[in-house]
Amino acid sequence: MTKSDNLSEAAAYGGRGWSPRKTSAREEIGTVWAACGLTNEWARLRAVLLHRPGSELEASADPDAVQMLAPLDPRLAQAEHDALAQAFLAVGVAVHHVAPESPAPPNLMFVADLMFMTPEGVILARPASSVRAGEERLVARRLTEIGIPILRSLCGTAVFEGADAAWLDPHTVLISRGLRTNAEGVAQVTSALKDLGVKTIPVELPAGAMHLMGLLRFADRDLAIAWPGRTPAGTITALRECGYTVIDLPDEERETRRGMALNFVTLGPRRILMPAGNPAMQSFFERHDIECLTVTVGELVKAAGGIGCLSGILWRDIE
Repeated sequence: MTKSDNLSEAAAYGGRGWSPRKTSAREEIGTVWAACGLTNEWARLRAVLLHRPGSELEASADPDAVQMLAPLDPRLAQAEHDALAQAFLAVGVAVHHVAPESPAPPNLMFVADLMFMTPEGVILARPASSVRAGEERLVARRLTEIGIPILRSLCGTAVFEGADAAWLDPHTVLISRGLRTNAEGVAQVTSALKDLGVKTIPVELPAGAMHLMGLLRFADRDLAIAWPGRTPAGTITALRECGYTVIDLPDEERETRRGMALNFVTLGPRRILMPAGNPAMQSFFERHDIECLTVTVGELVKAAGGIGCLSGILWRDIE
């Protein structure tokens, strides 16, 4: 009798040559899948996903039509974005680009909104605005090319943007409901994270807030910076329960808004990349022993987002 005469003995049917997969999905990050993952907002940054903008910014001539603040000069915006990418590379952060094959929609450069990284891969966002519908598909294609697993994409009426969630510790994620993330989005992200053994703490954003990212940033394992009077009280309580010292921004609201000074990216413990041209805010950060690297993004912020919004975080050191 040949092996094919008795299928139960064939490796394909579980016979002697069968090789079971014994590693978990998390253990396969860095082997089967590309190195990636996130369980915090402050550890050393290893890789980001950016989109280099181009002619799509010509649509900003009518800012409200594309949900921006003012018309942008595409060439100047592109030069600033190139400098941002170079700033990441200069400190050893790997930079990947979305680089869509088809013409890009005008807001695609705000990659942080389009994904939320976990230790086992990405939860793909579903933007709330019709202007941004479909951007997630372009990011999904690039993540797949890089080799990063997509754990879940949202369905039904759910909307969720990655800038509305943040890791408090390896087992806890803060997620906000507001303009860009609805209750169903919170529920579906919560379900996906529960499968990873992670709990979520839902909070409500105040009227006039775009994202949680605009109100709260993290500079170290135990240091968070919040916008006083706007950051939800439940958020402050959750931070303190997780061991964070919460420092309030000084009374420089006009400068903070204009320059997107709080919208920074943490490069590692007490080391941030922030927008240039915000001297009062930079001095404030430095008084709290935070090293500040700066890059000019004055043209890019006219699109209603800062450095944090522009940077899809793919990989940080995991605790």
